[in-house]
Amino acid sequence: MDLFSEIENPEREELRALRKELEEANYKYYVLNMPTLSDREFDEKMHRLQELEALYPDMFDPKSPTQHVGSDLVESRKTKDKSGKTFETVKHKYPMLSLANSYSREEIEDWVRKLPSDVEIVCELKYDGLSISLWYENGQLVRALTRGDGQQGDDVIANIKTIPSIPWQVAGAPAHFEMRGEVLLPWERFEALNKEREEQEEPLFANPRNAASGTLKLQDPREVARRGLEAYLYYMLGENLPAKTHYDRLMSAKQWGFHISDAIKVCKNVDEVMEYIAYWDTERKNLPVATDGIVLKVNNLAQQEELGYTAKTPRWAIAYKFPAERQLTLLKEITYQVGRTGVITPVANLEPVQLSGTIVQRATLHNEDFIRQLDIRPGDRVWVEKGGEIIPKITGKEESTPNPSLKEREDYSFPTHCPECGAELVRVEGEAAWRCPNESGCPPQIKGKIEHFVSRKAMNIDGLGEETIDLLYKQGLLKNIADIYSLRTEDIAAQERLGEKSAQNILAGIEASKQVPWSRVLFALGIRMVGETTAKKIARVFNSIDTLQWATHDELCAIEDVGPQIADNIIAYFNDIRNLEILERLREAGLQLALSEEEKNSQSISNALQGLSIVISGTFEHHSRDEYKGMIEAHGGKNVGSVSKKTSFILAGENMGPEKRKKAEELGIPLKAEEEFLEMIQ
Repeated sequence: MDLFSEIENPEREELRALRKELEEANYKYYVLNMPTLSDREFDEKMHRLQELEALYPDMFDPKSPTQHVGSDLVESRKTKDKSGKTFETVKHKYPMLSLANSYSREEIEDWVRKLPSDVEIVCELKYDGLSISLWYENGQLVRALTRGDGQQGDDVIANIKTIPSIPWQVAGAPAHFEMRGEVLLPWERFEALNKEREEQEEPLFANPRNAASGTLKLQDPREVARRGLEAYLYYMLGENLPAKTHYDRLMSAKQWGFHISDAIKVCKNVDEVMEYIAYWDTERKNLPVATDGIVLKVNNLAQQEELGYTAKTPRWAIAYKFPAERQLTLLKEITYQVGRTGVITPVANLEPVQLSGTIVQRATLHNEDFIRQLDIRPGDRVWVEKGGEIIPKITGKEESTPNPSLKEREDYSFPTHCPECGAELVRVEGEAAWRCPNESGCPPQIKGKIEHFVSRKAMNIDGLGEETIDLLYKQGLLKNIADIYSLRTEDIAAQERLGEKSAQNILAGIEASKQVPWSRVLFALGIRMVGETTAKKIARVFNSIDTLQWATHDELCAIEDVGPQIADNIIAYFNDIRNLEILERLREAGLQLALSEEEKNSQSISNALQGLSIVISGTFEHHSRDEYKGMIEAHGGKNVGSVSKKTSFILAGENMGPEKRKKAEELGIPLKAEEEFLEMIQ
């Protein structure tokens, strides 16, 4: 198979697209607390990605979402607010893994029946909050870490100490142990908080999980205490701990003062497990906190150890997710939103209906094809579902409900012109979405491009949020991204709700953005389909905006992850004279439109690892896994995620995966310790 037929393979393109979509979904869920996919949608896409990666092992990527859990860590080593306060990032003593999810009771039955016949199963409610790890030494609470990326988390101990149900000190407990649990915001407090935010015209939290996550990362413990977080603890780790079963350890923790749920039950067979699930599927709606399923764990700790772990999940535990709640309601009207890239998204405006504790009035309809597929129109009664208690969506209509007359339904059609600027819409062949082509004259597109440009992973300009950008756009001060570098103190300070200090902070962020490296500047430009990872790969090949501008279609397609469509988008971007004018203004402003000498030198330090395929496994003392991956590439080596005959060696740290170790022994693949590896590249 040649390069171009490989790039054009639809399944390979789907694999790349799924990786990008799931990474973005992880970021929005864990970091921004703004989930875009329901749990079920996320899991279905993850399973599809796993299938595709099995079909195309040559496309293995250790950075794939299938190889790691999502991360709520901040970008830097310490999270710092304007007052200078910080969250310290700390390595977990034991990795915090995620659980395998199931939405089928039949799958749960199969999982139970595959376990040893004498096994006991502990059933617990799956609380929908933020995972926390509490470290106790000599009876004192000394650390409180978020899940982070599973290997390290942020220490939020000052905020955790505001939760009344978490003891600061315990008596009668072992000298060193760890308790894990979930931090939650009760429904009552969640509704009160959103009411406050609505009155202050602040964005509302989508659900209690988002609110709890956002609250726990606040820098003011007094505000955290005011919001009223709660916590349930569900697992104990450490050495020389009491009891040989999970349940008995939790009962010990309960005696020491930890908040352990009364809903825990030890089940001896699959029938008891099914009874537990059936009971809580209904009864959970009467609980004061959000739950989204049941967790099943093998009770005997020795059996847990024997069953072991996969790369991401324990084999001795599984989560059953409750079916999404749905209701019938009236579709009153369909309106249309314009996105950053001009995509027109239809939105259903609904008769308000309560789902999973919140009132739902709007839901996305995705695109014209989705509307036609469901055959829904204003006036229909539609089924609204809230998968995972997050994003509402329409799944169908009530056929028995009288619909508008046939004539009215025939007259309905998707708009032909942009609802914001009036430009005639276009539909690119092979795409489902209609798009407004008026990039430089359509207000939502203009503002969307600016919002993307200043975002954290792009130019990272603090202070220029959505509201400020909208304000400056209406005043005629921001018409494109280059205008950012023409802003003056008096322009900003004169705006409503801003002032001299805000202006100084924004201008400081703008000045700092001039040091953002070339690959991120390329991502910030907002070229269609050029995401963060793709921009890095392009920037490695084309070291400056000048060389990229004259790249041919074939040269672009030769870059990993750049297919014909992305190549077309890049060429179209540079063929637009308006974009060239903006780029010239960015050059004059002093942005990094080429690789620095330091970056060029760091791209290839030596060829010490030239031609070697290296697997990284375990945890390390001197550098992080990501740092070692960078070193391997800088010295000419190739990072691979799975052990095979082609593997040159394994860089093995502590807690190396047992499956990788076993495979290495079978194939005779050598293991190299951290110090030995560092000597190689010196």
